[in-house]
Amino acid sequence: MKITGLITTAFLGLLLQGCTAMPPAEDPGAPVTFYDTTVRDHQQQPVPLSRLVDDLATADVVVIGEFHGHQGAHLLQARLQASLHQRRPGQVLAMEAFNTDVQAAIDRYLGDKLGEDELIEDASAWDNYRGSYRPLMEYARQHRIPVIAANAPSELVRCTGREGAAYVESLPEDRRQALPSEPFPQVPGYRERFFETLGGGHGDHSAENRERLENTYLAQLLRDSTMAAQILKARQDFPDHQVLMITGTFHSEQRQGLVAILEQRAPGLEVRVLTPFMGEGEGQPAVVQGDYWYQLWPLPPRYRDENRERQQMMEQFRNRPTPDCS
Repeated sequence: MKITGLITTAFLGLLLQGCTAMPPAEDPGAPVTFYDTTVRDHQQQPVPLSRLVDDLATADVVVIGEFHGHQGAHLLQARLQASLHQRRPGQVLAMEAFNTDVQAAIDRYLGDKLGEDELIEDASAWDNYRGSYRPLMEYARQHRIPVIAANAPSELVRCTGREGAAYVESLPEDRRQALPSEPFPQVPGYRERFFETLGGGHGDHSAENRERLENTYLAQLLRDSTMAAQILKARQDFPDHQVLMITGTFHSEQRQGLVAILEQRAPGLEVRVLTPFMGEGEGQPAVVQGDYWYQLWPLPPRYRDENRERQQMMEQFRNRPTPDCS
């Protein structure tokens, strides 16, 4: 595989990371600390937490996009979780951070059968679990709120990224049933945005590179369609409950990804989306009426030395486990 292919594959999670605190003022301005957020509506007007909760409380599904690991985003999620639960006690928490094949471990933890370290090990929790998702999980555990592992199993995603749709089609029936019936739906505009994010619109246009990018996009769709299916299943299992979906922003911004798939499969569902944004001025996300975006302090640069960044990405790629796609 060419070096560009290695970097694109290794850096995919960082590029697509999607994943603050609400200031006490009723007319919030720009964030003043790393934990602050300013929430704005489709007309760019600031929205205080109390009014935001009033509006979101009627929705069937609330999708909160995040920049993974940004403390401000995770604090906003925790505050909205508690405020929406107080307003509407029937709540389900769905999380991209856990894959469907670890649901049993989550249920055991919520039932006080596992300790936190056991949950982290048995559920293959992300490295940032304690700092990012512990507050959500603990609130759910204390208030007996169901928690849904929403993401597709990692091995199936990695094998799809390597072999494409043919891999899913070749799965035995028992494994295939764990995936959505339509794992690779058409989502207008999503493929183009995905390729642009990965640099797929530039540079190497070889057949090998195009196939690799197409397979990587199919792996992304598998995640999105699985998360959408898990939300719909939660709505069936817990009628009249509101589903709070926590996911990386790429999966939900511009109402693409899992949101578009949800709307395809359940057109009558009322889905609201919150999209994060770091910075000021141009580039602020355009959201439709009923959705919101929230401003965060920018994260510090991970690297200023491009050579060190490249070396780290290559090391990350080399250390990835090789999936068994047989």
